[in-house]
Amino acid sequence: MAEEVKNTENPAVEATPAEEKKTVTEAAAETATAAKENVFSMFGGGAKKEAKKEDDDEENDRSGSAKAQKEKAAENDDDKADEEEADVHFEPVIRLTEKVETKTNEEAEEQTFKMRAKLFKFDRESREWKERGTGDVRLLKHKENGKTRLVMRRDQTLKVCANHYIVPDMKLSPNVGSDRSWVWNAAADVSEGEPEAATLAIRFGNSENANLFKEAFIKAQQENEALFAKES
Repeated sequence: MAEEVKNTENPAVEATPAEEKKTVTEAAAETATAAKENVFSMFGGGAKKEAKKEDDDEENDRSGSAKAQKEKAAENDDDKADEEEADVHFEPVIRLTEKVETKTNEEAEEQTFKMRAKLFKFDRESREWKERGTGDVRLLKHKENGKTRLVMRRDQTLKVCANHYIVPDMKLSPNVGSDRSWVWNAAADVSEGEPEAATLAIRFGNSENANLFKEAFIKAQQENEALFAKES
């Protein structure tokens, strides 16, 4: 019996049973692989999942870079704003080139007495005492003519509440029921601008201060009396 020779080069020759078996096996394997890939593709698996992961990583990188760039830009804006704010300069509307001196009309006088007290004025219409203010009562002696006047200003506002010369006919009298208060009549008090007759009362913190005021008042009164006598 003649031996069968396998002709692999001629496609017309029929395949042997072994070749047919191999062909069917390969086809089945290819079909199974294709089906597996299709299933993974349907549910997000396989190569598609890896691609998605790479896309997510790239997106995260882009997001991170964008965030970093945004923060850096914000820092640059803040630095720029600080520089701009530091460079702000405002020109004054009015330039004060000269110092304004406030005159009190006391520049030619020297202070011989000063004591804190409270001053009252008797109101003839209402027949009662009204407070004039609290501050320092002072005796000021003029440097040229030597005359002494009594001046008192209110605290804070410095408004004059008593201003008159200490003349010979003035008399300090104790206020009723107080050893730290004195009462006297001023014929020409000019604290309101125009000379007017006023009955004034002054009260100190204690009797010692009240007595010191009385001593300085009487001394100034005696000195003024001699000066007024020369003028007459």
